[in-house]
Amino acid sequence: MEYRHLGASGFKVPVLSFGTGTFGGKGEFFEAWGATDVAEARRLIDICLDAGVSMFDSADIYSSGSSEAVLGEAIKGKRDKVIISTKATFRFDDGPNNVGSSRFHLIQAVDAALKRLQTDYIDLFQLHGFDARTPERQWPKSCRHSTTWCGQARSATPVCRISPAGI
Repeated sequence: MEYRHLGASGFKVPVLSFGTGTFGGKGEFFEAWGATDVAEARRLIDICLDAGVSMFDSADIYSSGSSEAVLGEAIKGKRDKVIISTKATFRFDDGPNNVGSSRFHLIQAVDAALKRLQTDYIDLFQLHGFDARTPERQWPKSCRHSTTWCGQARSATPVCRISPAGI
């Protein structure tokens, strides 16, 4: 598998990754994609690893956290062989601070993801989308403070899925 540097982070990632949006399959939107259980997720992860694909992408909103939970169960005993990428920004539940790119929300999101993934670190943490509530200049600082500087993520990037018009 070919690996490339992720921006100026010094972190290398494979050119292919596997999206876990079907893992868990809860809620109207994600049920339509599929409902991959732990046993099937293990099988898919083994196929990926055999093919050299070692990066698995998730997000807290995928099936209300079930995607991360299924991924965490499925990689037991293989944590040293996989790269976990996950994201946060969108509303996860009803709490007033459970949305956006504020440092407060991201610390909560990372802590919750670590528990669901059953790991003590995330390889790549990303902001999942545009956040009009948090000043754009604060995004990189929020992302770094809440993850890499706390030792919970090996690399963090402040923006994911921003349209060219939004840059």
